[in-house]
Amino acid sequence: MSFRIALSGLNSAATHLDVTAHNIANVNTAGFKSSRALFSDVFATASNDLSATATGAGVQVASIQQKFGQGNVDFTNNNLDMAISGEGFFVMKGREGTVYSRAGAFSVDREGFVVNNDLQRLQVFPVSETGEFATGALSDVRLLTTESPPKATNKIEVGVNLPANAPQPAGVFSSANPSTYNHATSMTVYDSLGTPHTSTIYFIKEPAANTWTQRLFVDGNERGSPQQLTFDSATGKLATPAGGALPTVTVTGAQLGTGSADLALDFNYNGSTQYGQGFGVNSLFQDGYTTGRMTGVEVDKTGVVSARFTNGQLKLLGQVALAIFSNPNGLQQLGETSWAETFTSGGPRLGQGGSSNFGLLQAGALESSNVDLTEQLVEMITAQRNFQANAQMISTADQVTQTIINMR
Repeated sequence: MSFRIALSGLNSAATHLDVTAHNIANVNTAGFKSSRALFSDVFATASNDLSATATGAGVQVASIQQKFGQGNVDFTNNNLDMAISGEGFFVMKGREGTVYSRAGAFSVDREGFVVNNDLQRLQVFPVSETGEFATGALSDVRLLTTESPPKATNKIEVGVNLPANAPQPAGVFSSANPSTYNHATSMTVYDSLGTPHTSTIYFIKEPAANTWTQRLFVDGNERGSPQQLTFDSATGKLATPAGGALPTVTVTGAQLGTGSADLALDFNYNGSTQYGQGFGVNSLFQDGYTTGRMTGVEVDKTGVVSARFTNGQLKLLGQVALAIFSNPNGLQQLGETSWAETFTSGGPRLGQGGSSNFGLLQAGALESSNVDLTEQLVEMITAQRNFQANAQMISTADQVTQTIINMR
């Protein structure tokens, strides 16, 4: 009997060493969670044996349990790398179905999908037509390979300070003759096809007090009619037009020469002033832009994935979905630092980073293994001592057996 008991101890100690060796081997594996071996005693006795002198029958491995504690977050400067600070798993889909992982080392496959090293696709909440995230569904996140479409300029906001003591220019206005106007400023506007056009605004002081004329030129040709701006003599603020809005200036597609749709420009001078002696452009904004190529991907702490384009635009691609389980220790280990749902783990609860008890995401970083190397070395020594002690128990039992056999 003692041989069998000691043998169970040897097997348990060997399992303890296996678990410890596995932990140490994965000390540098991103997203890896360390394990621990749990043991229970074996007490074999007949149901009708009420003797208080029955001995145990050894030890057995009760379970190998994972420790889902947080690992350190190491920065990698790769925008597609992600680390979860707190609870949650990345949701991945591959040939074998849905799996869950803490390893956030992602890249892009040849079709533009964001995948892990096992080519499983990262799942996100897709963007709805209203710009919100549809949290009731999951989809693969795919980086855009097409250009960002252009937007024609429509609104132009101008904030200038026109000098109160400016003289009236001499002669008939001509954009080619600087002496016929006081000041000018330029900006680029875009048509519906994304073609840029240079627009120049000229300011001419009128004989009437606190009165200026604004004239607009697009690509060197005057468009629209001259518009008057008047300022309050007491405050220097814009008095007319009320609210600063000027009539819409329409530039036809034929005038632009690019085959685009007509360009409708709405100017607003709200915030313009007539102070002091110096001309200044305080703000100059237009809402159009040209086509753009994707230059990078950004992920914020709540998991919102955005594509950045050369025209300055950001396009939402989705929000990274995180999963939480009631009993993560019930998950089935699949290797490749991934797990599968089981009946014991319960179903996943999906959510966004930072909501409820879901962790936050850190882009450009990876969660390192949570293996404590010092602790594992101590475990190794403990398992080794246990193995040696059980081996000595077998040796002692053998000596006892030999003594009994040699009795005469």
